Amino acid sequence: MTYLAKPKLHHPTLPRNTIGYTRRDYEGKISTLCAGCGHDSISAAIIQACWELDVEPHRVAKLSGIGCSSKTPDYFLGNSHGFNSVHGRMPSVLTGANLANHDLIYLGVSGDGDSASIGIGQFAHAMRRGVNMTYIVENNGVYGLTKGQFSATADQGSKSKRGAVNTDSPIDMVSLALQLGATLVGRSFSGDKDQLVPMIKAALAHPGAAFIDVISPCVAFNNHAGSTRSYEYVREHNEAVNRIDFMPRHEPIGAQYEPGSTIDIAQHDGSMLRLRKLHAEYDPSNLIAAMNYIQEHQARGEIVTGLLYVDPVADDLHGHLNTVDSPLNSLDEAQLCPGNTMLERINQSLR
Repeated sequence: MTYLAKPKLHHPTLPRNTIGYTRRDYEGKISTLCAGCGHDSISAAIIQACWELDVEPHRVAKLSGIGCSSKTPDYFLGNSHGFNSVHGRMPSVLTGANLANHDLIYLGVSGDGDSASIGIGQFAHAMRRGVNMTYIVENNGVYGLTKGQFSATADQGSKSKRGAVNTDSPIDMVSLALQLGATLVGRSFSGDKDQLVPMIKAALAHPGAAFIDVISPCVAFNNHAGSTRSYEYVREHNEAVNRIDFMPRHEPIGAQYEPGSTIDIAQHDGSMLRLRKLHAEYDPSNLIAAMNYIQEHQARGEIVTGLLYVDPVADDLHGHLNTVDSPLNSLDEAQLCPGNTMLERINQSLR
């Protein structure tokens, strides 16, 4: 398979930020995700946020796990540091990198399968420890790379592409992040750029564990098997000599609605997603009120979007551990290993 490379030439009239970069300087490789995938809209929002914040790309470390969402760091900030870890292990790899060098801006990108199932323990400890990072979950409720099984965030009663009904209760990553101690928590929709870009900017500037859950429609696995136009129905009523699948081209789903209002978003399969945007008077500094607000509207079948909670005096892991100002990777052996005498003093202090 051949992929087209992006041209390196930039038009001289492209607008530049205050450090001289164009928006193109924050892009990555051409996406190989399905056309219309919400993940690509999130990548575009990250690019826009970093450009508007005048972030130097080489100061960003982007890390991910496994899944469609974890492929996306290849599609933005091509001149930044990057590491693709194993399934569900991104938070611990990022924590180690952050401990070694706190001078970088850390961006963790994961999915609902990567973070809410195999990686849920890693997610929990990254949040409770206050690792200074922006943790984005691109949430579509399915395992896209393994053909659309339910993820742990899938709504109870929802149907898979093959028509199976999900009988399990969903994990709400936002409520979990609030309970675990994240100091900035938000939720948005991939198609609501007006809301998502400022939220990402706030998270990148936040000195602590910032978590954003982004509802991101999957265009490939939203087809109900009961439909006579679904792929499975055609296969069952066709004497095919082989099994061929294709992903139809879809346009990204967008959404623009006012604070305090509710909107129903039609998915590519015809199902509806009901979003409620926080009203202007909402107080994001009240943790208990935020948790109650989420549960109240979840009971109504509404997904609350917006900046749900922020701690204005948040601290991070290095503050908790009282580490030195210099990044640990810049210290020499004598500073890192002060000798047996110092070790004995430390041991005595712990007895």
